Amino acid sequence: MIVFASSELDVAALLREIRSALPEGAPVVGCTTAGEIASCGPSDQGAVIVALGGTDFSVAVGVATSAGAALRDAGATVAEAVDQLEARPHRILLLLTDGLAGDQQEIVRGAYGVVGAQVPLVGGCAGDDLRMRTTNVFHDDRILTDAVVAVAIGSTAPFGIGVRHGWRRVGEPILVTGSVGTTVLTLDDEPALDFYLHRLGAPAEAAKSPTAFTRFALTHPLGMSRRSGEEVRFIAGADFEARSLQCIAHVPQGALAWIMEGDDDSVLAATDGACADALGQLGGQPPKGVLAFDCIARRGVLGGEGIRREVERIAAAVGGIPVAGFYSYGEIARTSGTGGFHNQTLVVLAVS
Repeated sequence: MIVFASSELDVAALLREIRSALPEGAPVVGCTTAGEIASCGPSDQGAVIVALGGTDFSVAVGVATSAGAALRDAGATVAEAVDQLEARPHRILLLLTDGLAGDQQEIVRGAYGVVGAQVPLVGGCAGDDLRMRTTNVFHDDRILTDAVVAVAIGSTAPFGIGVRHGWRRVGEPILVTGSVGTTVLTLDDEPALDFYLHRLGAPAEAAKSPTAFTRFALTHPLGMSRRSGEEVRFIAGADFEARSLQCIAHVPQGALAWIMEGDDDSVLAATDGACADALGQLGGQPPKGVLAFDCIARRGVLGGEGIRREVERIAAAVGGIPVAGFYSYGEIARTSGTGGFHNQTLVVLAVS
């Protein structure tokens, strides 16, 4: 069972109920969310449960705790679950991570170092309904912070992974003149927070209130030019004393960056593209189900009515088969190269 549940729920009670209905020894994994996705539409403060089973599949679970102290090691530890799979021609590694534990790309690098290029990585970072305080992953009856859980899945039929973001560049390029890990200190030699707020003409409350700033930054991410293409960075918060920006993943000093923006049309076009890409990799096999890992920032652009239309488009694109997922603090999709951590992106996993 894979469980995506709001942190507003009594998650411990929910997991007990789920486990009581399962055969003994059936693994349960999952995470808290910033909203849930199901075939019937998006929801808040709810839960979505996915069951995976049958002779076509083999699964194995890995978990790593105290991940923040050694994120790459945590990724490597959970990736060892792939070695426990029964023989199947197709394999993936599904990763669910503490979304606030640090540079999530390090987890991806650690997992890649174990499974190599032949096993795609997919998944998302847990949320906490935009409070940005504590996110959790689940392993059986345990509710874990600062942890990573993974499900290695082997299948007799192909998997398909689509990843699109729908953001576009705005204005002139910016140089990241000072950064440490996921913290951006200066942009064009100015304090990063001041530069960002001034460049965007941000409302006054965004310069004073952490909550207001986070909601404003949801729809104004940073884009970076990288050798592998353009990457988007979710700005999760600001330090009003240090005048810095806090991102979910590494922003290297010296990187060329842009402010990004999107609208309903561009974000929904990315939704269509991600679904088409995922289904196109199934080799003509009909999909049995789809998992969607959708950044909370895309939800911020679309609004309540827009996210309903987005889920309807996903359901229509996959022909009415089951759809499940959650709104995340970062997305994982590694199908080529050593990278694979994304921000403000939709990742679609099609299972045939």
